[in-house]
Amino acid sequence: MTHPEAGRLSPEVINVHHFAQEFEAPGEALSQVKFGTSGHRGKLGAGFSRRHAEAIAQAVARLHMERGIKGPILVGGDTRLMSEETSRICAEVLAANGFSVLLADIPLPTPVFSFEIIAGRAAASLNGTASHNPPQDMGLKYNPSSGGPAGAEFTSVIEKYANECLGDPKLVKRMSLSKAKAAGLVTVPDLIGPYLERLVEVVDLDVIKGSGLRLGIHPLGGTSIPYYEALRKERGLKNLRITDKTVDPTFGFIPRDHDGQIRMDPSSPYPMKPLLDLAKAGKYDFVGATDPDADRFGVATKSSGLLTPNQALCVLTAYLLDHRPSWPSSLAVGRTIGTTHLLDRIAEAKGRKVDEVNVGFKYYVEGIRQDRYVLAGEESAGLSIYRWTAEKDGILAVLLLAEAMARTGKDLLELYRDLTRQFGDPAYRRVDVAITDGQRGKIKSMNAASFASLKELAGQKVTGVRDTDGVKIYLKDSWILARLSGTEPIAKLYGESFQGPEHLQRLLTEGGALFGLQVS
Repeated sequence: MTHPEAGRLSPEVINVHHFAQEFEAPGEALSQVKFGTSGHRGKLGAGFSRRHAEAIAQAVARLHMERGIKGPILVGGDTRLMSEETSRICAEVLAANGFSVLLADIPLPTPVFSFEIIAGRAAASLNGTASHNPPQDMGLKYNPSSGGPAGAEFTSVIEKYANECLGDPKLVKRMSLSKAKAAGLVTVPDLIGPYLERLVEVVDLDVIKGSGLRLGIHPLGGTSIPYYEALRKERGLKNLRITDKTVDPTFGFIPRDHDGQIRMDPSSPYPMKPLLDLAKAGKYDFVGATDPDADRFGVATKSSGLLTPNQALCVLTAYLLDHRPSWPSSLAVGRTIGTTHLLDRIAEAKGRKVDEVNVGFKYYVEGIRQDRYVLAGEESAGLSIYRWTAEKDGILAVLLLAEAMARTGKDLLELYRDLTRQFGDPAYRRVDVAITDGQRGKIKSMNAASFASLKELAGQKVTGVRDTDGVKIYLKDSWILARLSGTEPIAKLYGESFQGPEHLQRLLTEGGALFGLQVS
């Protein structure tokens, strides 16, 4: 059920002073450091505090010392509350341990961290962000020398060392930022110019400029603002306008999401409402947005409305396959386990393979670094492309989709409909189902062998089962996937059918029952 305040601004104001105090001196016992997708995240206070930032930075320093990892560490964060302070703390701890630090003096997009590592200017990074999550949340991400999200070989060690530091604060070293700068341990690099120089080699800005398309961009209060400004002022993209340059760590200017939370999600129609209204009114031909750390994207036009991430991935994959003739014909398409299989049909028609990986961009890192993909994407609005960053890049995604519309002269939805007329029109849905501990235990115990006797589901033959990330059941023209949330008492049920919405509903109902889940 959608919250009654979804899509509206709320009179409730986040108490910045309260959360700043909680960051400094939490009123409850500290949560242990626990890395999810390459980082630790929690609510400001017991979930994420000064002590967590110090502990994680000290753990990274110890990891680098023990493994002989040389080179400067890039430190920065996004625009949310306590990001700048978290960056300063990390820089002081790393410098005190003798490490060179590249300290961002502007809020920094997640893809730029990856870009700087891959370019060889940084050996690793610490990024203060909680992505698109509510403003009360804060976190730290660690990227190793691959430039992508860290895997368990790093995060398990950082967790262990950081939790030791939480238990004994004396293990943490500190040096004031002024002393660290005077000693030459902390420097401030140019973090806009190099990224844009490479970006304009990847995106055809001339096509966008020459098209006359009116582009409206909403950074959702995030780190992409100076990058879009530089594209307009320094790279001549005069038909681009930033529709809202507000930077407010409470994000109170963002309409509430479907559940009543402030969530800066560019793939959701609720926080995107102001931008979608501009497109609907015809003020812009193309509108795009990125979340606060600029790793996720959303795009829309007057005719198409907000494209789903799955639709955008299909449009962009087909476009790149047709309009990047110099790229190797051996490149595959990457998609996560819960992403549309329309990508498979597009890839097959072009003679390309599809790599299906578990949810999480860290599963793409090796392939991206090995130049394996024309595009690697996930249904939660993240993507990267051939010879680009090992992190999701929302700025890149928005500009490439604008290029696709500019070059083809077609609306984004028209481009998508061209694909569905050729390959079939999938009905897709994800349902989050609240579960008990007993249901969690039952689903967690399931694997491919649990469904060995299952021959048919929703009237279709079962063609395979995968259990590397939840359990996914493959059918002739459809599939269903059940995964457990790692942070909430919910099960995520994904389904897709090329037989239409009615068959999808049957699939979710019958498939959900196999996992003990009731889907309406």
